[in-house]
Amino acid sequence: VVTLYGVFTNHYSANGPSRCLLLELLDISVSELLLHSSNQGCSMWMIQHCARDVLEALAFLHHKGYVHADLKPRNILWSAEEECFKLIDFGLSFKEGNQDVKYIQTDGYRAPEAELQNCLAQAGLPSETECTSAVDLWSLGIVLLEMFSGMKLKHTVQSQEWKTNSSAIIDRIFASEGVVNSAIPAYHLRDLIKSMLHCDQGKRASAEKALCSPFFSIPFAPHIEDLVMLPTPVLRLLNVLSDASLQCEEEYEDILEDIREECQKYGPVVSLLIPKENPGKGQVFVEYANAGDSKAAQKMLTGKIFDGKFVVATFYPLSAYKRGYLYQNLL
Repeated sequence: VVTLYGVFTNHYSANGPSRCLLLELLDISVSELLLHSSNQGCSMWMIQHCARDVLEALAFLHHKGYVHADLKPRNILWSAEEECFKLIDFGLSFKEGNQDVKYIQTDGYRAPEAELQNCLAQAGLPSETECTSAVDLWSLGIVLLEMFSGMKLKHTVQSQEWKTNSSAIIDRIFASEGVVNSAIPAYHLRDLIKSMLHCDQGKRASAEKALCSPFFSIPFAPHIEDLVMLPTPVLRLLNVLSDASLQCEEEYEDILEDIREECQKYGPVVSLLIPKENPGKGQVFVEYANAGDSKAAQKMLTGKIFDGKFVVATFYPLSAYKRGYLYQNLL
């Protein structure tokens, strides 16, 4: 969940004094990631990462008795410093059992019971049932389905066919030849999404139960596109060293010092690693003190010519780097 650093009053706004929230600065949203996926869908690594992070956030909120009530791609942002997805925008949130906001959630991500409640409220009629934390699971189910398919599903989930048999539509999406991920056994993801999209909120999986899905036991590696899009404090440089450079100790040390000097222009370098053997052979890993420095370096080093070769700069998961886990093939 996004961190709140403090609250202050702005006395100089045009409409008089207003309360302001000071929140941590986060990075790219899932909405932007979907735009960059070009209707191809996100990688299974990214979907799994996002699903786990958001479910953990929801499990925490729901345990405290709160409903987010506006979960959508634009409200899920990447934290470069903590290397996870975080929930933002609690403007429609409420305490379960004490719902003071009748119009909740966004079109396309609105649970059936919230849709009914909104319609009744517009007609000035009372609703017999209040929305529960189950509305958040519905929204997340739609978000994950969009991440897998690479398609906006607003019109799909509002169609009569969806209301009649949403399960068949989900099956069709997972079986589609146009979905890149269809070649990957994704049955666990499909079943996880279905468990969140029961029309009956009583049958919908809770966040805690969803976290026990077998989907989270499958190890996935990030694609190179993921490591370009999701900033971390670790930078990975490709196309820098040749095999000959790795063999010659003196040349290797000279190159190591040159790279360290170049990388320190953008911030203090905590550590620098160039493996001589696989996995990671010839790749350069540069750990910065913070993701801001890493992002500045990635921007400036991408496309730079080093030893006659064009440098490719991506980010790299800090957690994997700290464990000494270097992915062999990320393409």
